[in-house]
Amino acid sequence: MTPAALTIAGSDSGGGAGIQADLKTFAAFRVHGLSALAALTAQHTRGVTAVHVPETTFLRAQVEACFDDFDVRVVKLGMLATAEVIETVASLLDARPDVPVVLDPVMVATSGAKLLADDALDAMRTRLLPRATIATPNLPEAELLLGARIDSVVAMHDAAQALRARGANAVLLKGGHLQGEGDVVDVFIDATGMHEIRHARLTLEAHGTGCTLASAVAARIALGDGLRDACIAASDYVHRALVKGYRPGRSDIVVLDHFGAAQ
Repeated sequence: MTPAALTIAGSDSGGGAGIQADLKTFAAFRVHGLSALAALTAQHTRGVTAVHVPETTFLRAQVEACFDDFDVRVVKLGMLATAEVIETVASLLDARPDVPVVLDPVMVATSGAKLLADDALDAMRTRLLPRATIATPNLPEAELLLGARIDSVVAMHDAAQALRARGANAVLLKGGHLQGEGDVVDVFIDATGMHEIRHARLTLEAHGTGCTLASAVAARIALGDGLRDACIAASDYVHRALVKGYRPGRSDIVVLDHFGAAQ
């Protein structure tokens, strides 16, 4: 059977992030993409104008349907807006302990719009982080999860270790938000050690990078990569997609070219 990857996340009506970005990424890696909508957003490159969260019974039905028919090799988690949604997803994953999970702890959109309810943060920490085969937070998300400031690459190393101590099997901490003129540094850590992934910093504002990176990691896991190799391949892919990115809306925000970056 063709390997399949399941994304449980939010929909982006503008097509640049969320489930739309996830499915394009899976397709670029020639992995069959499955999706379960945990939230719907009305958004474009300039921001989020509305959010709707479907009933959790329907979310559960979507996930069960996917597992009933497909060879689901990995689950990627994105926008899970409420504690009830997080608990529903956690219970579905508890029933499938052998399926790898890539956790992208989406909390705030690139535009600044808040995508996580106040009561959901603790559920994210206690129910999903310990279930993550790998977590892929950016710096603001890691700061919220840890309650600590991260302002240097050294602090990123400490934060990645702290996230593993909270239960994640491995962490890819994304450094794009770190201020500075040098390379963008992503920090990967698992039980075997720590590794820095570096790329030249690009002077542009982009939409959907976090969703795409986590989905690329998931796709590579579905294809059989180990975690470190999957993260290196995914980070390289996102960099290429940014270089080839384009501006489909009326803002200056760049959307990734998922298929132009495929190799």
